[in-house]
Order: sequence, then C-alpha cells, then structure tokens
Amino acid sequence: MTKIFIINAGQKFGHSGGRFNETIANATLDFFSSQKGFEVKTTNINHKYDPKEEVEKYVWADVVIYHTPIWWFQLPHGFKKYIDVVFTEGHKNGIYISDGRKAENPTRNYGTGGMLQGKKYMVTSSWNAPKEAFTLPGEFFMETSVDEGVLFGFHRMNAFTGMEQIPGIHFHDVEKNADIRTALKLYQEHLTQNFLNTAIYEHSFNSNS
Repeated sequence: MTKIFIINAGQKFGHSGGRFNETIANATLDFFSSQKGFEVKTTNINHKYDPKEEVEKYVWADVVIYHTPIWWFQLPHGFKKYIDVVFTEGHKNGIYISDGRKAENPTRNYGTGGMLQGKKYMVTSSWNAPKEAFTLPGEFFMETSVDEGVLFGFHRMNAFTGMEQIPGIHFHDVEKNADIRTALKLYQEHLTQNFLNTAIYEHSFNSNS
C-alpha cells in the first residue's frame, strides 16, 4: 500500500479565491482514491491543523504531494507559515535531526540531517505568468525554469528532510486564460505516468498486496 499525503496550499487572499488549487487537490484525491494500492491523507492549510498531527502525516507518508499557487515569486504566506510551524515541530521528531554537520568537520555534510529518507515528494504550482515567460529569450524569467528558479529553495528544503523529488507539473496563465479541462487532462496523464506506470507504484503494491 502506497501512502499519499496531499497538501492543498491554495489560499483566499486579495483577488485569489484558491479555487484552482482546490480543484487540482481534489483531482489528486480522486485519482488515488479510485486506484487499488493507495491510502490517502489530506491537509488544507486554510483549516485549523495540529502541528504534531501534520508531522505524523509526513512520517506516515511514502509520497507527499504539494499543491501551491505562487504569489510574488514565492510561496504564499499561509503555506510558508505551515512549513515553518510543522517542520519546527518535526525537529528530532520525525522530519529532521540537525543540519547534518559534525563539530569535527563543520564545513561538510550540510543538509544531511533529515529523517525522511526513502520518501518522495511532488509539487504542482499555479501561475499567472504564461509558460513562455520562462522559456523565451528576453522574457521575464530569463529562460530559467520554475524548478531551477523560484522553486529551487523549495526543492532544497525537501532534500534537507531526506525526501527525493518526483517530477512535478506547473500550470501557467491560470488567472487570465485558465483552461481547467485541459489542465485536468494533462494532470491526469502526469499522475498516471508517474504513479501507475512506474516502479513507485508497482513495487509498493506488489510488496503490500
């Protein structure tokens, strides 16, 4: 049984209603709930949460799936607060022990003190920016991808805990030109490719069936 922890970090703030990420998070829940060999837990960061219970979900999960919008080229404040609170609660309690360095060699092995080795994570993000803003010469993000640019620190954060990355998917131009039907189709294909057509699913299902 593969254990999936889904985090919906979509938020209502200003002109954002959080509907797109709620739709994607629900699609994730529906996908895994309809397949054999998966068990699912969820968190919506807009609802009240217990940091200890959230740490337990990280420890329980085989795969953590994050759904987040990007606001001003960063994680939204509510999601960042969730991470700060939960990961602090997880210090020496399931998420990380230390930064990994030893007193006898303080310049080496930074980032190796995580406690979530063997687990994986995936992130989806939603943007007002069109995908061409990341790919075309002279456009705003200077031909730097989402994962190598704005989300670089997010990926290193998860690596710090010991988790390994599953390729994510990024949804662009959702504020002005959202095509939710196409987005859901692409996302369904992405989940199928990464969870049903790979050893992640096959190994876990075969070993726990």
